[in-house]
Amino acid sequence: MIEPYVSDLQDIDETQVAVTGGKGAHLGGLSRIDGVRVPAGFCVTTGAFRRITAEAPSIDDRLDRLSRLNPDDREAIGTLSAEIRRIIEGIAIPDEVAAAITGALDHLGAQAAYAVRSSATAEDLPTASFAGQQDTYLNVVGATAILEHVSRCWASLFTERAVTYRLRNGIDHRTVHMAVVVQRMVFPHAAGILFTADPVTGNRKVATVDASFGLGEALVSGLVNPDVFTVRDGGIVAKAISVKQRAVHALPAGGTREVPIDPRRQEQPALTDAQVVRLVRLGRRIEAHFGRPQDIEWCLVDDDFQVVQSRPITTLFPIPAAGDGENHVYLSVGHQQMMTDPMKPLGVSMWQLTAMAPMHEAGGRLFVDVTRGLATPAGRAGLLEMAGRSDPLTRDALETVLDHDDFIPSLPDAGPAGPPVGGAPDPIETDPAIVTELMARSQASIAALRRDIATLTGPALFDFLLEAFDEHKRVLGDPLSMQAIMAGMEATWWLNDQLQEWLGEKNAADTLTLSAPDNVTSEMGLALLDVADAVRPHPEVVAFLEGVEDAGFLDELPKLAGGTEARDAIEAYLDRYGMRCVGEIDITRPRWRERPTALVPLILDNVRHFEPGAAARRFEQGRQEAQKKEQDVLARLRTLPDGERKADETKRMIDRVRTFIGYREYPKYGIISRYFVYKQALLEEAERLVRADVLPEKEDIFYLTFQELHDVARTNQVDDQLIQQRKDAFRSYQALTPPRVLTSDGEAVTGAYRRDDVPAGALIGLPVSAGTIEGRARVILDLAQADLDAGDILVTTFTDPSWSPLFVGIAGLVTEVGGLMTHGAVIAREYGLPAVVGVVDATRLIRDGQRIRVHGTDGYIEILP
Repeated sequence: MIEPYVSDLQDIDETQVAVTGGKGAHLGGLSRIDGVRVPAGFCVTTGAFRRITAEAPSIDDRLDRLSRLNPDDREAIGTLSAEIRRIIEGIAIPDEVAAAITGALDHLGAQAAYAVRSSATAEDLPTASFAGQQDTYLNVVGATAILEHVSRCWASLFTERAVTYRLRNGIDHRTVHMAVVVQRMVFPHAAGILFTADPVTGNRKVATVDASFGLGEALVSGLVNPDVFTVRDGGIVAKAISVKQRAVHALPAGGTREVPIDPRRQEQPALTDAQVVRLVRLGRRIEAHFGRPQDIEWCLVDDDFQVVQSRPITTLFPIPAAGDGENHVYLSVGHQQMMTDPMKPLGVSMWQLTAMAPMHEAGGRLFVDVTRGLATPAGRAGLLEMAGRSDPLTRDALETVLDHDDFIPSLPDAGPAGPPVGGAPDPIETDPAIVTELMARSQASIAALRRDIATLTGPALFDFLLEAFDEHKRVLGDPLSMQAIMAGMEATWWLNDQLQEWLGEKNAADTLTLSAPDNVTSEMGLALLDVADAVRPHPEVVAFLEGVEDAGFLDELPKLAGGTEARDAIEAYLDRYGMRCVGEIDITRPRWRERPTALVPLILDNVRHFEPGAAARRFEQGRQEAQKKEQDVLARLRTLPDGERKADETKRMIDRVRTFIGYREYPKYGIISRYFVYKQALLEEAERLVRADVLPEKEDIFYLTFQELHDVARTNQVDDQLIQQRKDAFRSYQALTPPRVLTSDGEAVTGAYRRDDVPAGALIGLPVSAGTIEGRARVILDLAQADLDAGDILVTTFTDPSWSPLFVGIAGLVTEVGGLMTHGAVIAREYGLPAVVGVVDATRLIRDGQRIRVHGTDGYIEILP
């Protein structure tokens, strides 16, 4: 069958993206919705584009070169993309393609004016709107001009911004083709954009309308400030009427021009209130048809709305599925776990199956529903208290939601028998043997897991894992473990609160907890210094490691002088910490044991920047600083009224915090240790499925939930299309930023610091580790790309335990995500690093290499000249 070069919009629907591009398919779908008017037109199909590009084989070589470019290399992208555009525009349109286009024009009216618009196959899709990436031409008159502008639209597939967008989003240039929409021109009284969800807050119940006089080009190009109407529940809840001094109008002979608006009309609204409400109703109908919020371009002609484009709003964060029609408030798990990147489906489902509370997925992230906790006075107080101590932004976001009238139902407290949400378990004795026992219990449980899972495969493996998940939760919920964690946290809070009240000293616990025992995460960072000690004396080993790229390098080390000692040190480290990695709560992430090359740059940095024995010296230095601080605090307390009692209480709390605060990191270590055992077993099962030709690649299991993988193992059948859809969705989730708090209306609530005690221009955050440090900021988004010198200040999005080895060499820490008891804060205090976390947009506002001053005691950062 010969593919047509032209299709009428009436014959197109949204399933035909491959033929008509995203815009063409959406317009075809729009034209089929009852009550929606779309200007008549046709689509020049992707078949015509492929016919054109076949005329220029030289494009192939340039596409190869284009795909290899760095998306930040603007000069190279600009040069190469311009060459491709010139080639395409220079190709004479074949007679059969030109005849198809002019025939369609004759049918609609050859002398009429038309809009000629690009429609790429990767445009206006649910996962990427590509808005503004290709070109649109208005009021084009005559067949010759239309053919010329069709060529320009084809070429616009290779504008610099479109090429860069594809490079950044991992989209192969060869897989994207260009169709062109040609529509009868509309000459409106007013035009604009309708968002069927609030594009700023994400609220799905709020629609916003931007409107201006004349063609919508005036609004899109920024020529005018539009009137803005906000609509909720069928009524206008806010409007801002601007002074509209200019408009864009069509010229009779073709093209457009700016014209002044009569001064008497400049402050008149472009739409009446009734028209705004009617337009939003129309938008809701379009939204329902496409199944997601839409960004709609509309025109008003003779009091009748015509729709010239509708695309999904891809920047909205998805809402967890509840299905009950009730209001819900969700708290981000990623902000508590220091991993706000998206997780693959297997990672999401494994965390859901092993978590102590129900978890809800949206956008590849996990959330906890806190609605019921917020509904009662005691629950609300407990949640806000815990959130406020950990992350003030989360508390402020929750308070913002609570300020919404009637969003959360008000329920009575359960009564005296019900403990408040967030209340502490019963206290325990200050006894180091408790921590020793808890760690031994955890290790025994993991050893039993390894032993029992070793020989299992197929459905039997999955049945066993479901039982293992129950044991996982039993260990995690061990009352003694919870008591130990709370003991350390409460002692920290007590010391900070009381010593500030009695001595006027902020965050005194930061110094008092330096080099606390049994902190497995800080030990992990120091242990890599010991690995460097085993490598440093052997120049041949150091030189070899500097060129390592292959994970098999450990087998090569014994061939070198000193290589056996170096290998044994790295292997011992991997035996204890190899289950860890960046983003470790996602079981699908490659562990250090699976990819030991990730440790090599960190080892080499330690070789360069530290002397032998640095680990023991640093730990002892921290211990002595803590001891000195304790003596100082107790001496000062004894000089106060009732000083002996205050000193005795403080001494008990110092002993308590040093006994238990290190254990705060151990349960996570246990979780991740168990995860690695689960993962190894599941990957062995995946290899069996690959050998049986059920899966093409073992990593495909990462895009299935645990239950779906269980079904595949049982039936030896897999839905390849589902896996591909999941891969596409995961890619789109990477562009989204999860909010700290999310409502069932879709409102993403970020919270704010409400402080006026910082210098003008300072970046505000949460103080989590005391001290002030000035130095060079190193903005690092990927641990693998870390390049730090001694004295640098690390600025990043978040840090989980895998970042700990970096902490031994830096002078300070700034993160966008974090709380008082999250990983970065705990380890910063352990190492005595001034640290401020929860600094909104820190990696964007602080430039790599800038000098900054981190105020870890007062919670702000100054950017220095």
